[in-house]
Amino acid sequence: MLLKTHKCESPTASDPGAMMDADDFARACGYTGDSPALLEAFEAIRRNGIAQARQDHFRRKAMIDELKQSEPLFLAAIGPALSAQEAIEDTTRFIACWRNMPRWRQERRLPDLVRARQQRLVARFFRRYGHRLWALEAA
Repeated sequence: MLLKTHKCESPTASDPGAMMDADDFARACGYTGDSPALLEAFEAIRRNGIAQARQDHFRRKAMIDELKQSEPLFLAAIGPALSAQEAIEDTTRFIACWRNMPRWRQERRLPDLVRARQQRLVARFFRRYGHRLWALEAA
């Protein structure tokens, strides 16, 4: 019996142009069988993951683009922190605290974790590039 395989780009950073089929993806996930239904399921999981990653990237990019306009917008977004470094330290502290919480409390505080990770990402971006962006805006 001949299995139908789907060709796709490999997510590995070492060879971004390499092609990976459904069988290779399933093997990379640890699946050793040859069930066509399970191979199709792995392919669907991979495609959904790629689509979700792209959607998340565009959402983060849109948020960063809104905050690029001025430094006061960025400072309002990072909220009681007074600088990007302070916001990074606060979010890192919260994430470490969240990991030490019991499971039931982690589940209740999941939206807080999502906000902390988002704030950390924004703060890291503006810690690196904010001064340059806002200097160009002022000039």
